[in-house]
Amino acid sequence: MEQEIVRKRGGVTREGDQEKWVHDGSIDNKGRIPLRASTGVWKAALFIIIFDSISAALDDIATRRYMCLHHDEKLVKVTRMHTPESPEEASISIHIQATQAIEFSERLCFFGLSTNLITYLTKVIKQDLKTAAKNVNYWAGVTTMLPLLGGFLADSYTGRFAMIMISSAIYLTGLGLLTLAQFIPRLKPCKTGKCSHPSKVHEVAFFIAMYFISLGTGGYKPCLESFGADQFDDDHAEERKKKMSFFNWWNFALCCGLVFGVTFIVYMQDYVSWGVAHLTLTVAMTVTIIIFFLGKPIYRYRVSLGSPLVPMLQVFVAAVAKRSLPYPSSADLLYEIPRSQKSQARLIGHTNKLRFFDKAAIIEGNETLSAEKGPSPWRLATVTQVEELKLLLNMIPVWLTSLAFGTCVAQVATFFIKQSTAMDRKIGNFEIPPATIYTITAIGMTISVILYDRVLVPTLRRITGNERGISILQRIGFGMIFSVLSMTMAALVERKRLGIAHKEIVQGANSGPVSMSVFWLAPQFMFLGIGDAFTLVGLQEYFYDQVPDSMRSLGIAFYLSVTGVGNFLSGFLITAVNHVTGTANGSGWFGKDMNSSRIDYFYWLLAVLNGLNLCVFVFIARRYSYKNVQRHVAVADCHVGNAAESMA
Repeated sequence: MEQEIVRKRGGVTREGDQEKWVHDGSIDNKGRIPLRASTGVWKAALFIIIFDSISAALDDIATRRYMCLHHDEKLVKVTRMHTPESPEEASISIHIQATQAIEFSERLCFFGLSTNLITYLTKVIKQDLKTAAKNVNYWAGVTTMLPLLGGFLADSYTGRFAMIMISSAIYLTGLGLLTLAQFIPRLKPCKTGKCSHPSKVHEVAFFIAMYFISLGTGGYKPCLESFGADQFDDDHAEERKKKMSFFNWWNFALCCGLVFGVTFIVYMQDYVSWGVAHLTLTVAMTVTIIIFFLGKPIYRYRVSLGSPLVPMLQVFVAAVAKRSLPYPSSADLLYEIPRSQKSQARLIGHTNKLRFFDKAAIIEGNETLSAEKGPSPWRLATVTQVEELKLLLNMIPVWLTSLAFGTCVAQVATFFIKQSTAMDRKIGNFEIPPATIYTITAIGMTISVILYDRVLVPTLRRITGNERGISILQRIGFGMIFSVLSMTMAALVERKRLGIAHKEIVQGANSGPVSMSVFWLAPQFMFLGIGDAFTLVGLQEYFYDQVPDSMRSLGIAFYLSVTGVGNFLSGFLITAVNHVTGTANGSGWFGKDMNSSRIDYFYWLLAVLNGLNLCVFVFIARRYSYKNVQRHVAVADCHVGNAAESMA
């Protein structure tokens, strides 16, 4: 394929052209090999990040309306960045602003929805704490599991760009329905003012819109971030370093969107007009889709070559068929496509782990290796295909040990927010909305990302000699420490709050929030924000970088599934704990409201589970083998010729 694309350019592939052309398997919008100077890097990522930011903002605002509904009602049931050195890098600061805009808006939507959904369920739907928390976990779980489907379809058939456009249309439909629900009387929750129960029509419209947004998110979320990272060439040393910063600044934009969503947007919805806010966001979403489309000429695209899972199955079948064959005396005797015939995927070096699958690459005497008629893929696989299967199998333990962190993240949208509703939120005469306290997590994550990218990475590069500073798994494990600290601090604060509640509400016969300031929650939010900056950003980079090149949308979906399954696990834990601790009279860790519950015990349980999980993760990380890519090195790279690099 590469040779055909080169002919369309009217030239030939030469090592001396590596600085002029991008030979990483990507193409431009006309199906040709991309020019390095006019495509990709930050100038292309600018359009992508703007789109993601605004779409996030829209989602947050549109959905927040329903979660904060009747907010004034009394709660009835609660339960380095690389320094520019060339003209094309001069737009890096613009990209950062765009990053803040795009991931800003997408996360604005999601966090606006997730952080206040429990408030909607308890205040409007009138569910108890246990049921509301489980429903929030299940919805968030579905929303973050759908990207597995979207990522698979994008990698296999549609391509990332097309999937982004299709899912954006679905997303925009959901936003439009939410907007209509603010202006059409029949779709409003109450016909006049407040009501004891929302109308069924409103509930149906609400959930349809919610899941349209979820479906849209499932399509563009795994593709947008991977599409942005695709704009940087892994075989070019400088672009590779920029890609490492890309994930940091992508999440910086995430935090900015979160802060904007839980402060200014909440205020506008509560005190200005929900309908006007939703209409504005729907229009803004339309504008961002247009902006994203305008960047089409400068994007770099990846061609979809069919299901990436089929080659994995072929390796397994070939290995089983050749299970009785002896291992060759050297790995050099295993079958691999010559570099001159390499088309789309980069070659991956051989590793000694999971050696059983190496048998799929053993060449038998009766197998044809001619260029005209290659061997059957069900009988003979390349070393690269074998190693790609090993990559996926090696990722399973990392994914499993990341789920405990996902359960901690799930608490932010449920019990953390409910803690804030039961505490004093006044600053002078102004009472901040409960979900606004979540900005502390964003602040912690923002500060950590900036310090990590601008201070820690350059320093650690000089000390360790690793271009990442520290390995990806070291970064993830370091963040897990803060999840343990966050749950520990949450347990201590909740125990103190319960003590005050006992004095003021039970003994003092008072009602409403306790006198304890909501800013006592700041440490647990801050610790979790720091943990997010290391673990969640590290997981994004890990699942994008360590999967086969043909599965990078699925890789981002794997990352999103960590928080998705984490939400399901949190709901399962709540059910299990309630079953174990509940008694005949209904008392247990989860009561009808926060003051009759022992959420502090639940936090202690999560702290212990995450501590034990961290030990297992460290054991796995110390024995992990990173993707060993044989790079097609560019002139600007620090190496000469072809190099096999371990990402350890």
